[in-house]
Amino acid sequence: MKNNFLESAIRQIESYKAVGEKAIDQLTDEQVLWQYNEESSSIAVVAKHVVGNQFSRWTNFLIEDGEKEWRERDAEFVNTYTSKTEMLNAWDKGWDCFISVLKNLSEDDLKKTVYIRKEPHSVIDAITRQLCHYSYHIGQIVYVAKMLRNEEWKSLSIPKNKSAEFKTKKFSPK
Repeated sequence: MKNNFLESAIRQIESYKAVGEKAIDQLTDEQVLWQYNEESSSIAVVAKHVVGNQFSRWTNFLIEDGEKEWRERDAEFVNTYTSKTEMLNAWDKGWDCFISVLKNLSEDDLKKTVYIRKEPHSVIDAITRQLCHYSYHIGQIVYVAKMLRNEEWKSLSIPKNKSAEFKTKKFSPK
């Protein structure tokens, strides 16, 4: 049986990934590539950064520093994707890298120390750090997608002005 922390982390990260994808699904190629100004990032750039971070942090997770020598972090903030499909293909590979590591960790692994930028972290802290980091960027993706879609936005949770309706629904545990 998997550790409760690992099960919870996997559930949460799969949920964040799905939220990002539901937001991206509502966008065109042009909207995914749009950026507000030179200092802001397009959704494609945010996704590219997440993917770069995932490969760096989760490749050889238990045996190498999470900030790999081969990572070109600054290049992650320059868009090279030409379409939403290209971006999503990379996105899936990054998430697969992360989630497969989580699914293969053991309870004993949680007691180990890993390094990120030469600083020691417990495995639990490293996972929690990434859950926070990725949810932060998913929030950016949703925020920009919602601005771009405006009235055409399809809510990913309780729609605006529908809280009272949601509260009246009966609770039924699974």
